[in-house]
Amino acid sequence: MNNQFGKITTLERVLEYFHDGMTIMFGGFGGVGSPPTLIEGILKKGIRNLTLIGNDTGFPHIGIGKLVSQERAAKVIASHIGSNPFAGKFMQEGKLEVEFSPQGILMERIRAGGVGIPAILSDIGVDNEIVAKNKPVYTLNGKKYLVEAALTAEVSIVYAKKADEYGNLIYDKSARNTNPLVAMAGDITIAEVGEIVPLGRLNPEEIVTPGVFVDHVIPSKGGDWKWAWE
Repeated sequence: MNNQFGKITTLERVLEYFHDGMTIMFGGFGGVGSPPTLIEGILKKGIRNLTLIGNDTGFPHIGIGKLVSQERAAKVIASHIGSNPFAGKFMQEGKLEVEFSPQGILMERIRAGGVGIPAILSDIGVDNEIVAKNKPVYTLNGKKYLVEAALTAEVSIVYAKKADEYGNLIYDKSARNTNPLVAMAGDITIAEVGEIVPLGRLNPEEIVTPGVFVDHVIPSKGGDWKWAWE
């Protein structure tokens, strides 16, 4: 793509950012809102030993679950893995390291990473040996809190309904889920979108993720895709 299309590029171009052993943060909830074209591209590139950060491990053949079930992940940071039996199997076999984080705390850790805060304080699990393991404890106003480290990633991948050439994003109802927070927390953020429109076509009141957080936009090959350029 030439410069007239701003941040819009191709799958082949953005796949250059992906490599073995990297950390990837992904949007989605049970696969809904996860970027199918990007995930398929990562699979085809053969990348392994990934650290994956997101709400869950999807399903075996849906969303990020494809990477997990094909043993591409070395570690997962998520709120649960129950929807993907491969994740539990690999964890029990010692093939997959899993760091569990309560869903709200996980999202707040991602938000903190996106805005440059190094950690948050939480009283959730402060007296639970499993939850509190290896975490510093901080006392504030006489109350103990766990210090939960913020989360960032080398690359964040998100899925949106619409984008313009500057990377402003609009999401589709519940498919919005964790994507806005994930978009903020990557050193590089790549948005896969279903429709690309010229600058000025998006209603400013509907934009959820400003383009300042997005480095690249690629068209989605999954489902209906539109190029709304004049």
